Amino acid sequence: MNPLNGELRNGRHYLPVRVYYEDTDFTGIVYHANYLRYMERSRTNYLRLLGADHRALFEATEKEAPGFAFVVRSMTIEFLKPGRMDDVLTVVTQPKEVKGASITLFQRVMRGEETLVEADVRVAFISGGRARPIPKPLRTAMKADQEKLGGLDG
Repeated sequence: MNPLNGELRNGRHYLPVRVYYEDTDFTGIVYHANYLRYMERSRTNYLRLLGADHRALFEATEKEAPGFAFVVRSMTIEFLKPGRMDDVLTVVTQPKEVKGASITLFQRVMRGEETLVEADVRVAFISGGRARPIPKPLRTAMKADQEKLGGLDG
């Protein structure tokens, strides 16, 4: 396993992220849009660790659904506490709801045991400008993770 991808543990994905100078505003606090980047990295690596190698998934799916993409359909986000330069944060991603054409994930950005940001993110699978069913192997893997959690502990 590549440590840059984070790790899967008990149905959740954990991705460590260090806050660099470039991630902060002039006061040394993480600029709010960078939390979205951290969460995007975590979602991408979560899918990779579930076996959804992006290149292989792309090649297999492109034949069935030309021009497909995963897109953020909606996001509800709460900024609770600031992250600061040199902090080591952990982005925790877990499936909340898996449907035919969309996945809702619960994500938290943590500093130790402290929650800095939390978000519900709904991601849709589209092709040809329309929602399409998520490829079955990925949907099955995410549902298995959701079952490991036994529900959301938000």
